[in-house]
Amino acid sequence: MRKCRVGGPGGPMPGRASRRGWPAVSRGSLRLAVVVVMAVLAAASPGEVLARQDGGRFEEVARKGIGEVYNLQFEQAEKTFTELTAMRPHDPAGPFFLAMITWWRILIDIDNTRYDDEFFGSLDRVVDMCDSLLDRNPGDVNAIFFKGGAIGFIGRLKFHRNDYLAAANAGRKALPLVQAAAELDPENTDIQLGTGMYDYYAEVIPEEYPWLKPLLLFVPRGDRQRGLREITAASEKGRYASVEAAFFLMQIYFYYEKDYGKALAIAENLFARFPDNMLFHRYVGRCLSSLADWNGTRTAFEEIVRRASAGQRGYTRNVEREAEYYLGVSLMGARDYDGALRHLLRCDELSRTLDTQEASGFMIMANLKIGNVYDILGKRELALEQYRKVLGMKEFKDSHTQAEQYLKTPALY
Repeated sequence: MRKCRVGGPGGPMPGRASRRGWPAVSRGSLRLAVVVVMAVLAAASPGEVLARQDGGRFEEVARKGIGEVYNLQFEQAEKTFTELTAMRPHDPAGPFFLAMITWWRILIDIDNTRYDDEFFGSLDRVVDMCDSLLDRNPGDVNAIFFKGGAIGFIGRLKFHRNDYLAAANAGRKALPLVQAAAELDPENTDIQLGTGMYDYYAEVIPEEYPWLKPLLLFVPRGDRQRGLREITAASEKGRYASVEAAFFLMQIYFYYEKDYGKALAIAENLFARFPDNMLFHRYVGRCLSSLADWNGTRTAFEEIVRRASAGQRGYTRNVEREAEYYLGVSLMGARDYDGALRHLLRCDELSRTLDTQEASGFMIMANLKIGNVYDILGKRELALEQYRKVLGMKEFKDSHTQAEQYLKTPALY
């Protein structure tokens, strides 16, 4: 009998996807987008520029609104950033931060394209404002920051929408702005998020995907350890990018460094600061699952299911589906197979309403683990049915290899 693996289907970061899953025409653009766009997504934060203006009042209002956005208090954040815009109508800060409200509306329900046009339009207006300022003063650091940030976030959404050429093009345009900002304001700690992410991913991506190296010959070399130091500095000392830096640092430790303890510490800190942010909440649960802390995993994801049932903002059916999956995994780890089966079946049930085009990783892995549970419970025929079902779905990671092996040898935990 073959021992089954207890684990998750992986998170949303592109680096976790199977090479087979990407359209051939887009692979090079995709990874170039990761190297370049990831380096500028949050790098063009206003940083210390705002801190030197208006006696600190502008900075105070901006930081208040940023905290409201991260805690998904969108209505209050809109009032705060509208006040910010009124304080200085020709500054791109207010419109940029208002666009970040729309970004988080998208991020909490990433498959919903309802806000896409609004988001792109608002960032285009930010770019236009910045261009007007730069026409008058090419060395306007504030305008450079916000133009780079706006283009970077345009690329980020294009990336999520699988428009990899557009994402890579956005990264190509934004990177020189980040570099210029770093030269003009070298003491700006927030800028280290952008330079650090570039340093990190420019080294890591070619290591993870050697077949991409020819495409990266003209991309400046990175430095993994320096990148980690810079991102850490931005997370600890950044005025505006500290939360974003911590968020990216958490994902780096989770997906690439495989240091789940460090990732968990960051996730718990972020969730403590922003207790209504479902994304930080989910990472707490994911990290606990990766550490095989089954009691902690259940506690985290049971609360997520409760919030989803209550209709709390951001706790969508997609979030509930993920929670049901990890509850099943945690109960498998605790050898409560009947309980695990209930949650995995619920995950599959939700997937059948959510996966309108093709099976998701959660549906595929839930069905594979349902087969494992049936094997463990001695229900071999039901298990075989599950493995055949998995083979009828697209391959996710090594799902077909596992299913074929379990068809030959029953799973054993």
